[in-house]
Amino acid sequence: MLLKTFGWSFAVTALGLVAAAFYGGWTAFGIVAILAILEISLSFDNAVVNAGILKKMNAFWQKIFLTVGVLIAVFGMRLVFPVVIVAISAKMGPIEAVDLAINNKDRYQELVTDAHPAIAAFGGMFLLMIFLDFIFEDRDIQWLRWIERPLAKLGKVDMLSVCIALIVLLITSFTFATHAHQHGGAHVDKAQTVLIAGIAGLITYMIVGGLSGYFEDKLEEEEEREHEEEEEAARSGRQKPAIVLAGQAAFFMFLYLEVLDASFSFDGVIGAFAITNDIVLMALGLGIGAMYVRSLTVYLVRQGTLDDYVYLEHGAHYAIGALAVILMVTIQYEIHEVITGLVGVVLIAWSFFSSVRRNRALAAEGKGTGEKAEVSSGV
Repeated sequence: MLLKTFGWSFAVTALGLVAAAFYGGWTAFGIVAILAILEISLSFDNAVVNAGILKKMNAFWQKIFLTVGVLIAVFGMRLVFPVVIVAISAKMGPIEAVDLAINNKDRYQELVTDAHPAIAAFGGMFLLMIFLDFIFEDRDIQWLRWIERPLAKLGKVDMLSVCIALIVLLITSFTFATHAHQHGGAHVDKAQTVLIAGIAGLITYMIVGGLSGYFEDKLEEEEEREHEEEEEAARSGRQKPAIVLAGQAAFFMFLYLEVLDASFSFDGVIGAFAITNDIVLMALGLGIGAMYVRSLTVYLVRQGTLDDYVYLEHGAHYAIGALAVILMVTIQYEIHEVITGLVGVVLIAWSFFSSVRRNRALAAEGKGTGEKAEVSSGV
């Protein structure tokens, strides 16, 4: 099971490290290994959230996620994306941007740093909306009930998450504008860039999330109808004809997963520049890390880990909220990648141990872990 799920990740790791050694010797080998570990640690929460969505998809779409999805994640976000943002921000062609990335690495890194406010605003708003929509939803199982219970009541107010996200964006952009003005006004236009990029992130979330939610509802209706027909067929003793579920639902959920992965990868791509500005090593290291995140997602789904450890999804969404705040803060202040990674790991580890404690309490009471009984996690 382990080899079947992680086999491709192991193979890509071996090939990536060998390619790095040939490309730049043992130094390049070490850089690629560090980048892979960085990507995995920063994206563990991504795997948990992805698993919550992927478990609703059939085996075919899980396979698509591991094949086509990996190509988008590795080549799109880890190789093409850094080139595209330089091309757009510097108003140059993609070929020129690639040439710059290979032959003038310092200038390339400088241009990516200049584009960071827009990237952080877009990704930060997208992730913030995911967190807010999660925290404002009324759930049978609550982890930090002293926070989640009152927020679930507040969540009954229509469009509250959008309003809060826009307030955060306005505060961020105006703070940035004030800061820029105090430094001679040389970067005043950056505040406008942050505002536009943040609104674009919000619109992207609403379009993709809305479409995936709509088709997810359609999928659930179809599954419910199929279940009723199966029961009717069992009662009448006749064979029920097979129903092929509409692929639109799975497609839009897949699309949502890819946008989600893209938003998660922003911090990894930006953080990688703290380690190297060589685009080849960056693509190799982050690509290896992305493969493990993909494999871990499928592993969590197939093992039913989220059903057994019910607070994991909560921990991952809190980590998303923390990452969203960190991305918005990095528009003006530098935050070390170790802190970013540790916040996510600590929150998920905390939610895991809370889940273990809950399961033990349920077992002591003679209940199954699948029941939706609320047992205090001790927090």
